[in-house]
Formats: sequence, C-alpha cells, structure tokens
Amino acid sequence: MSESFNRRVHLVAHFPGVNSQTVWSDPRSGSQIDFDSFRHFAQTAERGLFDYVFLAEGLRLREQKGQLLELDVAGRPNTLSILAALAAVTERVGLVGTLSATFNEPVELARQLASIDALSGGRSGWNVVTSPDAFHGGNFRRGGFLPYEERYERAAEIVDTAKRIWAAPGEHVDVNGKHFSVSLDANQPASPQGHPVIVQAGDSPAGRDFAASHAEVIFTRHGADDAARAFYSDVHQRLAAAGRSPESLLILPGASFVLGDSEKDAAEKAAHIASQQVSGGTAISVLEQVWGRDLSDLDPDGPLPSFDPVESTIRNGQVRHYPNPQATADEWRAKAAEEGLSAREVVISTTQKPAFLGTASQVARQIAHSVNTRASDGFVLVPHLIPTGLDEFVDTVIPELQDLGVYPDSYGGTTLRDHLGLPQPAGFPGSQAVPA
Repeated sequence: MSESFNRRVHLVAHFPGVNSQTVWSDPRSGSQIDFDSFRHFAQTAERGLFDYVFLAEGLRLREQKGQLLELDVAGRPNTLSILAALAAVTERVGLVGTLSATFNEPVELARQLASIDALSGGRSGWNVVTSPDAFHGGNFRRGGFLPYEERYERAAEIVDTAKRIWAAPGEHVDVNGKHFSVSLDANQPASPQGHPVIVQAGDSPAGRDFAASHAEVIFTRHGADDAARAFYSDVHQRLAAAGRSPESLLILPGASFVLGDSEKDAAEKAAHIASQQVSGGTAISVLEQVWGRDLSDLDPDGPLPSFDPVESTIRNGQVRHYPNPQATADEWRAKAAEEGLSAREVVISTTQKPAFLGTASQVARQIAHSVNTRASDGFVLVPHLIPTGLDEFVDTVIPELQDLGVYPDSYGGTTLRDHLGLPQPAGFPGSQAVPA
C-alpha cells in the first residue's frame, strides 16, 4: 500500500564552509570567494522555492598540529556582507547567517540584521551559535572564553536584547543585565516581518532548552531515523513547557543527497563521491582527531593504528566530534576487522553516508516520509559541489515533491516568516499577532 503524505516539507539550501563534505577535486567545483558562486547558489535555491539560503561563519581559521588546516579558506567574505549582496540579486528566498552570541555585541548586531531585513523586504534570519574556546577568543578583545553554563546564558541575553531593540525603532532602550548594559535610541529600520527569524544550532540539554525558549528554527545533526524522531519529540516537550505552540518552531536537520538514474547508479555515485571527499590526507586528519597524535607516517590505505588514543586537543577551532576517543577507536577497529577495511575506508564508511540516495522519485518519497513521521519538518540540504550541487535536485526532486502534494508551487508570501509559516511576533511594529 502506497504511503500518503499530509505534512508540508520545508527545504533550506546550505552553502557550506570548507570541509570534507565539499569535493574540491571535481572540475565542476567553483570558488568559495567569488560572488558568482553565492549568486548562482542563491538563485538556484530561489528557483526551487527553498525557504532560505544558509551560510556558515568562521571566526578564525582552524588549526591542526599547530598549523593552518588545509581545508580552511582564507579570504572568504564576511557573512553579513554576502547576505546583503544576495538581497540585491534575489527576490523571495530567505537569507540566514551564522553569527556567534559569544563574541558579538547586541546593539551593532541588531542593527546589522535589521538593515538586511529592511533591504531584503523581511527575508533575514540569524543562526545563533555559541563559541566554546579561547582559540576563537584570541581574535577578540576579551580573549578567553565563557564557562559552558554561561555561554547559553549570554546567548539568551543577547537575543532578548536584540529583540528589545528591534521592537523599538525610534525609541529609547535601556538594558541592564549580567552580560550587557546598554542605553540607546534605537535607530534601525522597522522589520517587515516583526523581527529577523531566530535559528539555533545546538544539541546539548542547554542548547535544547535555549531553542525551546528562543528559537524559531533548529538546525540539527539528527537526520531521518529513530534518533531524529526522539529529538523532535524531546524538543516539542520542552517547547510546551516553555509555553509555546508547536507551530512556533521548525526542526530542520542537515542532510546530504546523491541522485542517480536508478538506486544502483546512485549508490555507485555515492561511493565515488565519498572517495573524493575523503582523500588520504583527509583520512589521516580525521584519524589524528581520534587518536590525539601525529599520524603523518601512517599509510591511510593500510590498517588502523594498533596503539590506543591519547587525550589531546590536536585541532583548534572546531567542535570535538569524537568525545570518547577510546570507544571510537574500539568501534572502528571492530568494523575494520569484520569488513576487511583499510583506515581510509573506515573513515569513509563512518563519515560519508548520504541521508538520501536514489532516483529523484525515491529521494522525494524518502524526504516526505521523514517529515510525515515527524522526524523533522524538512531539511537543510548540503550539496557536495559548490555552486552547482543544488541544480539537479531543483530540476528533478522538487517536481516530485510537488506531485506528492507536500511542496508549494510558488512562494506564498514575501517574508522569510511567511515561507516558514511562523507566527508574526507580538509586540513589534506592524504586528497584529498574539503571542505564540
């Protein structure tokens, strides 16, 4: 019996930072710096009726073993600058950037986001993240870093302060809190959508509580399986405890995809893409993060290290992906022995599995099923090629989703809040809404 679908699918297009997800060796790969890459990507997303384009932000180039990480790009324009430029070459698609709540200040940030919101006709959003370490703090006057429990405390205060500023164009605003003390006459333009949409990326209990209280969209690592459904349920329970309605928050996991003429063709393409994503050097880089030591003499096409990991911070500037190195090493060794895998093949098999794989019709049904079973409200798609990696999806999968009746044929409004179906926030200029 064919599954019927009754929940709307939301899609976001993520222009990735520099990482092993992006295939740079492919001749179709473009620039991370030239504006034409951002323009093509954003206009393709708009052609596909995506809710918004999503940009990452790096506060400092990452390092491994005390040297700049090869995968980072120096010279990429500032996120807010890119979003402002994209506002001029798009008409409807939303524009969301990642900006740290740890090392930014509320008055300047509120004005910058409000300006993009006004210039784009109400299409801006802020992905609120916290920065965890002194490595990033070295680029800022304060240096150092906040203890874990204070990072979300400061994030909540900066969001609340920004909202007070956004709600009071032309009025005086005084804020006296633990982290901020500001007094200003708010001179930013009023937002066409109440205020920029608040997005949040975080999975810890504190992150989930922050999202339930403040966020309107969650960007999560949980994809389309039982763990995703558990995350979805947990966040919605926290949302209810915070006194908010279910429609006031969307959960959109990051997801990769590979399309083919058949399921077999897609699987073969996925294997080829994975082999490009994880070069020998990239495999060694990942293994060093687990084993905590220099492995430059290791043959990536040979066996995993026979010795145990040591506790070490070998990479600076990135969230630690392997919090229990010994357990990870034991798991990978068992996998290698059972399946006869080399070190590089283990890294490929554990880090590069696409969330969606198959023909355009199959992928459309996979996405619709995930949303229908409340694993998510949609997905933040991360293509493996920049800037053209979204083109095939828009040309082939979007029509399939529309045929299933789960995706719109046109934008239903002009603002990002319209696209996401979020309630207009109460208490802001022009708002007629009641609190969510």
